[in-house]
Amino acid sequence: MKRQHKSNRAILVLECPWELDNDDSNRSSVLPFVEGIAKYAGDTEVYHANFYDKSSFKKALAYLCKCRFESTVVYIAAHGYKKKIAGIDIFDLLLEIGKYSRSSNITGIMLGSCFVGKETTSIQVCIEGTNIKWCAGYASSCEWLTGTMIDCSIMAALLELDDEDFGDRDNVIGELASALSPFSKTFVIGDDYKGASVTLEDSIQFVVQATGQGNRARTVTEDVLDAYEFFQEYESA
Repeated sequence: MKRQHKSNRAILVLECPWELDNDDSNRSSVLPFVEGIAKYAGDTEVYHANFYDKSSFKKALAYLCKCRFESTVVYIAAHGYKKKIAGIDIFDLLLEIGKYSRSSNITGIMLGSCFVGKETTSIQVCIEGTNIKWCAGYASSCEWLTGTMIDCSIMAALLELDDEDFGDRDNVIGELASALSPFSKTFVIGDDYKGASVTLEDSIQFVVQATGQGNRARTVTEDVLDAYEFFQEYESA
């Protein structure tokens, strides 16, 4: 009997082995963290595949995109530097995801990689006209564990949105801000290319493309950080 998938949401994890130290023989993985938020949220499937280069990335993506859900997030977890993730140009990588965005209902991309989030213009160009509503990444190097937790918070929040929610850019911005709010924006998350310290607020980058005719992809990082402040306010007793 063929198994029937009942979940309405999915996270597709494409991961390149990290080798965080000399003894890291495929030991480190974001998968347990992603499975944790999926279990917490419920109604969410997690699919995982490793990739090593452009060819294996394309094969892994095609394999993971066989099923269609009401909302799907692609999580790319790999080392990044300048304009490349695991040696793959960010432009080529995003265009490949865009090809599956409608057939697999991909609504978001989380770039769990150092530096490539800086390429916001490329991100805007690549998701323009696709089904992708949002993309997040980092413009600096990124501490592995902290970055993974931030990634998971963002994905968990955005998977809660439906088609109607994605039609309101401010609503998407608010959810991104809410997801970021448990983390200090002044935390030094990594370094720039010259080795200077970079805080979370100067590293994290967001691009949003709201649903609807005439809505174009644009960088909304400053808007998210403005909304972030709302979640830091409280009334003293």
